[in-house]
Amino acid sequence: MPYEWIPADPVEGPPAESPPAESQPALARLRLWPHRSLPPAGFVWFIGTTAALLALPLLMLLGTPALWGILPFELLAIGGIWLALQRNTRDAALTEELTLWPDRITLTRHNPRGPRQEWRANPYWVTVQLYPDRGPVPNYVTLKGDGREVEVGAFLGPDERLTLRDQLETVLRDLR
Repeated sequence: MPYEWIPADPVEGPPAESPPAESQPALARLRLWPHRSLPPAGFVWFIGTTAALLALPLLMLLGTPALWGILPFELLAIGGIWLALQRNTRDAALTEELTLWPDRITLTRHNPRGPRQEWRANPYWVTVQLYPDRGPVPNYVTLKGDGREVEVGAFLGPDERLTLRDQLETVLRDLR
């Protein structure tokens, strides 16, 4: 699944004084990201294979003036594919990070193009909502608290969102 739970930082013995809330280690951290079906090595292979297959018809045109008429269009096609895949890679840089402390929960969304979005609430009052049919995607999962409702993991598959909802409910229940 394209998310991982990062365990809490181990604390070595009780502190002499209670540190401020901002400096306390997080109890749990969840990092989510969209599926990436084309890794960097696959990108290189795909562009290379596409260029080689598009170059095959050019072999018959070597030494003729028609080569110069077709070559710019083939280069344009390869460049267009390359740009589209690069754009897809940049868009996949989207990540969400959910961090839990005893006294607060934060959800930070790092958008590939645009500002970072952040939501904070008291975990005691946060509820996990599931909208099987009424959301923009099937099994739409949200966190509700502090007067706001925010989506979490909308880029995951429907079954992954169900699993995520169950895990979030368990973690929040254990925190209370």
